[in-house]
Amino acid sequence: MELKYLSNHFQVKRITEESCLEVLHLCEGNPIYYQYCPPKPTKESICEDLKKLPPKKSLEDKYYIGFYDQDQLVAVMDLILSYPNTETIFIGFFMVEKLFQKKGIGSFIITEVLNYLKKEYTYVRLGYVMGNKESEHFWLKNQFHPTGVVVQEKDYSIVVLERRLEG
Repeated sequence: MELKYLSNHFQVKRITEESCLEVLHLCEGNPIYYQYCPPKPTKESICEDLKKLPPKKSLEDKYYIGFYDQDQLVAVMDLILSYPNTETIFIGFFMVEKLFQKKGIGSFIITEVLNYLKKEYTYVRLGYVMGNKESEHFWLKNQFHPTGVVVQEKDYSIVVLERRLEG
């Protein structure tokens, strides 16, 4: 996957350990997310997320990326290629900087990314934490639909959504 094609508006770069503090700052501006999906983020937890993978996937399949406007981190996204199957790409995490929320920028980024991904994938899948109405509204607005799958974690439940990519 060539990152430069994921957005025509933002510069897309891989998040590295050197940029974990930048991501932490973005995450700290979104406390509602962590009310539903504890614990609160730390630099260490974000650096661990750079390597966190689902079963039977490798780091070659993972793209933890940032969307930048000049030098300003606008959003972060964690993509897993071909998961849970070869026709599907999985968004493990997506968060927009608080200053850029409620302006259509998150939906714009999702639209750009999915327009690129539809060349190789038929579906995109993700999950939101049950009860987080803000996340639920965002994903439903962006044409994701419940799959009927709910994954029980230790402290919360994840509602799995999917969207068919029209190519």
